[in-house]
Amino acid sequence: MNKGLTLRNVCILRDGSPLIKVDHHIPPGDVLTVMGPSGVGKSTLLAFITGTLAPAFNGMGQINLDGLDITQVAPHKRHVGILFQDDLLFPHMSVGANLAFGMPAGGTRADRKAAIDAALVDVDLTGYADRDPATLSGGQKARVALVRMLLSQPRALLLDEPFSRLDADLRTQVRDLVFRVARERQLPVLMVTHDAEDAQAAGGTIIELESLSKT
Repeated sequence: MNKGLTLRNVCILRDGSPLIKVDHHIPPGDVLTVMGPSGVGKSTLLAFITGTLAPAFNGMGQINLDGLDITQVAPHKRHVGILFQDDLLFPHMSVGANLAFGMPAGGTRADRKAAIDAALVDVDLTGYADRDPATLSGGQKARVALVRMLLSQPRALLLDEPFSRLDADLRTQVRDLVFRVARERQLPVLMVTHDAEDAQAAGGTIIELESLSKT
């Protein structure tokens, strides 16, 4: 089995014109960073991988995850986690309820609570399960979003400029945490950004794209 995330001759089209092309294999624990200007199709590439491509776009090529073709698999069955610029926490739920939302169904209530508490310990948020997300700092919200994604048990991680709205100190802290966790869990990572510092911090391979569209 070919472990990792493979984009095989992937091409995103808009109005029949190629927008972005990527052909690359990301081994477990490695990072591929796709850089380019706004409008080049970076976030659209991630949408294709997660199975949420907007109707205005067409995707071609094959997405393989751990040797399995997931190109036509339903989004919730792809086992692909994604982090965005915004933490997207539910404001009406506690931290613990937010984390439970991302977990697969099954298990006893006690088991699920234990998993949530252990995950919060891992990101230095011990005892935060009952907290209101509105009371958290930006860095704490980013860590909760990371934990929620990890509790969904993904086999690959996509990053859509998730560090761009953090101040410099928090940016470094959260960025280092994300890449450390990805290496420890041997998750292949695809990050899209136009920030050179984030790209360098990620390590791995960097692809710089220019728009293929004539429009």
